[in-house]
Amino acid sequence: SCSRFRFFFSRPTWPLIPGMSSPPLGPHRISSSRLPERPLLASGGTPTACPRSVAVIGAGAAGLVAARELRREGHLVVVFERRGRVGGTWVYDAQVESDPLGLDPSREIVHSSLYDSLRTNLPRESMGFLDYPFVARGGDGRDTRRFPGHCEVLRYLEDFARDFDLCGLVRFLTEVLEVEMAEDGKWLVRSRRLPDGSDVGCTDEVYDGVVVCKGHYTEPRIADFPGIDAWPGKQMHSHNYRVPEPFHGQVVVLIGNSASAVDISRDISGFAKEVHIASRSQVTGTPIKLPGYDNMWLHTMIKCAEKDGTVVFQDGSSLHVDVILHCTGYKYHFPFLETDGPVTVVDNCVGPLYKHIFPPSLAPWLSFIGLPYKVIPFPLFELQSKWVAAALSGRIDLPEEEEMMDDVNASYKEIEAAGWPKRYTHNISKYQFEYDDWLAVQCGHPPVEEWRKQMYHVNAKNREANPEGYRDEWEDDHLMAQALEDFSHWSNTL
Repeated sequence: SCSRFRFFFSRPTWPLIPGMSSPPLGPHRISSSRLPERPLLASGGTPTACPRSVAVIGAGAAGLVAARELRREGHLVVVFERRGRVGGTWVYDAQVESDPLGLDPSREIVHSSLYDSLRTNLPRESMGFLDYPFVARGGDGRDTRRFPGHCEVLRYLEDFARDFDLCGLVRFLTEVLEVEMAEDGKWLVRSRRLPDGSDVGCTDEVYDGVVVCKGHYTEPRIADFPGIDAWPGKQMHSHNYRVPEPFHGQVVVLIGNSASAVDISRDISGFAKEVHIASRSQVTGTPIKLPGYDNMWLHTMIKCAEKDGTVVFQDGSSLHVDVILHCTGYKYHFPFLETDGPVTVVDNCVGPLYKHIFPPSLAPWLSFIGLPYKVIPFPLFELQSKWVAAALSGRIDLPEEEEMMDDVNASYKEIEAAGWPKRYTHNISKYQFEYDDWLAVQCGHPPVEEWRKQMYHVNAKNREANPEGYRDEWEDDHLMAQALEDFSHWSNTL
């Protein structure tokens, strides 16, 4: 069985990583006397002969590009994936959880938050990896729309895994149970083969480094307001929304006004009797009827819920409601890590993390890829992965632990001074490209293309002005032309 244990094992009790003829190389501190403005390269700027054994947790977009960059750097990589295919959050699952709110800790977790009608809210040109364009491919039922459905994104990731020969690195149907620091500074990774779900056949292995690419779309955040626990209607989180038919003839309130709330409200409007959106962005005034719909209104946030099924909004208006649908985001959740030690999760802030990636006291041996949100995710994952891979090999130095902590604390103070709750720590929407380009400098990589940055901002404005039609109507053909010109340099991957 998989008994729990802490730092009591010597190296001989741990199996070596497959393919390794000797124990993993011992850790060393990588340090710098200052925050680098340019990449700090060890040994005169050439890659060092320091291949590390690295466990990557998750084979979604972040895990796949991390595996590629780690292998490019010469590391020995094993990717753990609990599902039977690559793609992570982009693998659609029609099944929903037994607890529609996702609060029951004993529930069987469904690792998908996709709804059937989901299309990307970013144009494919800007969405793809930097050196592997997300271009429209004909044939085989491919979705050639500029804002494709979720199935096409999955096929793009499958193409990426195939073309870079990554599936051979992945242990499918394998769940990571624990990741623990060993007494010699390495990492013990305990895993088990699924789907039997028993504790029989657990495997303990030692790695030099662990890269967490788990994603953050499986553990729902729920709105809290007076009376919600005693309210008699149905509640669910958007994590468990798939199709609109179950809402036929019902009065539905959606909490939130982000991408999922906008999409789902439109999706169910053709079936529901009434659709009401409670949003923080609507701070005053009576409910606003949304143009183009006879049964959809925008409200202020909910003030309270009553035992008779009524929902009262902050502007004083009220409704008798059948369903409350929480489109309120997700929690960062790492069940295989102890998050009350060097790395904590407090108010949905994972920390302390230098540049959203490295715990200063454990860098570079533990890292997180993909925590920032409200970004173009795939290019960000790629640049983060390049930095992690180079830091693990010693080709790029990191600052001293104290200097990294100073940087983390300074970022916390900036968030506090701006009046943001700590849970917005990883929301880097306003400076994502500054962050991307900083990472690129560290890695000696060209900055993110200007057309990609402009396309992101143009699309955001178009989405705000035309939420119903922005996926099919646009005016940035000149940026598309620039993108396609750049993509011609990568024609061997298309």
